[in-house]
Amino acid sequence: MNEFDTMGRMLIVFGLLIAVVGVLMLLMGRLGAWGFGRLPGDIVIRRDNFSCFFPLTSMILLSVLLTLLLNLLVRLLGR
Repeated sequence: MNEFDTMGRMLIVFGLLIAVVGVLMLLMGRLGAWGFGRLPGDIVIRRDNFSCFFPLTSMILLSVLLTLLLNLLVRLLGR
């Protein structure tokens, strides 16, 4: 297998991954995001003329899930 085959496969996988994430984002918007952004540890500050949202727990959870997914993809494509 040459380097163009490997690069082509990686681009296809990443393109499909982006498409899946896009579909999930559309579904999460319609279904209320399954609590994403409203987890314990997500910080919301609301004042009279100001609001600020820090989704700390949600971003940590997303980071762990993406790390696991990308490690799995790298191991599968590396063989």
